[in-house]
Amino acid sequence: MTHRVAVLHRDNCLSKKCNLECINFCPVNKDGSECIVLGADGKAIISEPLCTGCGICIQKCPFDAITIVNLAEELSEQKVHQYGNNTFRLYRLPTPRKGSVVGLVGRNGVGKTTALNVLSGNLKPNLGNYDEEPNWDDVLQFFKGTELKLHFEKVVNQDLTVSIKPQAVYKIRDVWKGDGLSLLKKLDERSVASELVDEMNLKESINRQISQMSGGELQRLAIAIAASRDADLYMFDEPASYNDVFQRLAVSRVIQSLADDGKSVILVEHDISFLDYVSDSLHILHGESGAYGIVSSGLPSRTGINVLLDGYLPGENIRFRDSKIGFNVFAPPEIETPFPKVSSYPDLVKSFKNFTLTVSAGEIKAGSVLGAIGGNALGKSTFMRILAGLEQPDKGKVELVASVSYKPQYLTANFDGDVQSLFYESFGEQLEDPLFQSEVIHPLRINMLYNKKVKNLSGGELQKVAVATTLMRDADIYALDEPSAFIDIEDRFVLARAIQRFVRSRGRSAIVIDHDIQLIDLVSDSLITFTGKPAEEGFASSPVSKSTGMNRFLRDLGITYRRDVDSGRPRVNKRGSRLDKAQKDSGMYYYVDTGSEQEQLHPAQ
Repeated sequence: MTHRVAVLHRDNCLSKKCNLECINFCPVNKDGSECIVLGADGKAIISEPLCTGCGICIQKCPFDAITIVNLAEELSEQKVHQYGNNTFRLYRLPTPRKGSVVGLVGRNGVGKTTALNVLSGNLKPNLGNYDEEPNWDDVLQFFKGTELKLHFEKVVNQDLTVSIKPQAVYKIRDVWKGDGLSLLKKLDERSVASELVDEMNLKESINRQISQMSGGELQRLAIAIAASRDADLYMFDEPASYNDVFQRLAVSRVIQSLADDGKSVILVEHDISFLDYVSDSLHILHGESGAYGIVSSGLPSRTGINVLLDGYLPGENIRFRDSKIGFNVFAPPEIETPFPKVSSYPDLVKSFKNFTLTVSAGEIKAGSVLGAIGGNALGKSTFMRILAGLEQPDKGKVELVASVSYKPQYLTANFDGDVQSLFYESFGEQLEDPLFQSEVIHPLRINMLYNKKVKNLSGGELQKVAVATTLMRDADIYALDEPSAFIDIEDRFVLARAIQRFVRSRGRSAIVIDHDIQLIDLVSDSLITFTGKPAEEGFASSPVSKSTGMNRFLRDLGITYRRDVDSGRPRVNKRGSRLDKAQKDSGMYYYVDTGSEQEQLHPAQ
């Protein structure tokens, strides 16, 4: 027996521009029934009981507006919330645990935010009865015999206090016009403001006006505010965004300290290295973006992330992805890459009022990806802007014979039309290229965004569109500043592979700045490392091999990474642990071959 899910992506349903193929080709409609009809608003309405799941309407719809999926029948009894007819629905919920950090991981659009809203009490679960909302007695009966029944009893009795760090931290600017310290002290209920300022490295910025704080500073302020509240349950939605590796470790310590105090913590995060480091257990959310989401049972964090990469839940016998995500488990050899030179630049110096960037000369090679890593406020974006011709250095002269296509760190949606119009207005010929479609558009599912207004795109959707737009331009070098921001965990791997394939198939070059170590590990062939004093002086190295660059970068931070024995993915060692000490003694801060931990550190002679 199966449970039918029929979802209409309303932004893509454009009945005035089609011939109503979904209605005219539906076999059930041809037999005289009304499986698909046109609603009063001009949008299709699909009857799930009448639908046979033949998939003809999906294939015939010219705008990819319909998703129909057959799920196991038992899931129909586990539906927690559905927003309306032919809309998204969520099955099951994660379980908060006292004294523990519970991670939520999965694609965007599969219900992580819905789960947070339900658990926090901001959204009453309707158990799929969107026409007639159930009362709380029905909800409590639904969760009878589970830990969640006790949780919702506290919600009903208003005996649960929740502190939430939202994803869109930039909205703080809309509600507070003063400085950061005043806001933190105003909301501090645990008298920990000064400790949090120190722990979150906010001393230099906390007295600035909110409008003048960077994305990373605003993110850490929002985390400090959430942690300063006196609550039973703390929720952190993507706290790693905008922060470098060192700052992410500081964030992890604050989050872990709440669990150490016996509080319940739920963490939504797309950086799996950070998620692995800070969470005790996690739930995988899988499904179809915008259609449905299923919450897995809880798993230990290491096991859960490896299951996510594998794409298969063995305990539930569910394969939610066709292919595994793998890593290069051995360090790349310390030899010069065979890629031909596209361009070069000399030693450079760029000075601002309070900051100076010094760049060592380097070369950019065709068919390769150059990664750029380092802490925030060390000049990475300035370096990128110099190469793109948007900034002029004070010393040295960049005479790039190559053309540069640049994607900035911060994006704005100032186009009035839809995504497809944006593309065709300037890049019609490139968009029709079958190779570009197969390398970039379809792997990142950008075609599903064609009919959405650019101004209505989410952060992750806007990021994908910006990356695609950058790659559509005819250029020799593609400069991408933090392309992973707001993109979900699975699409980050797809993005890395897409950039690699695009660059190598065309013999072009790419420079990628990002704080996600996993993405840099996957995408880059060589590295530039940035060191110095944040907001005072930065030093950019010449391009070096990936292993040399990673070891240099992590040595400066005092952090070591090991390779997971099963998946080969990089994992942060706990500071001061046996592995951390052994790797520091050996000088191997990043690349360690697979095998048992003993074999990694003491290979057989």
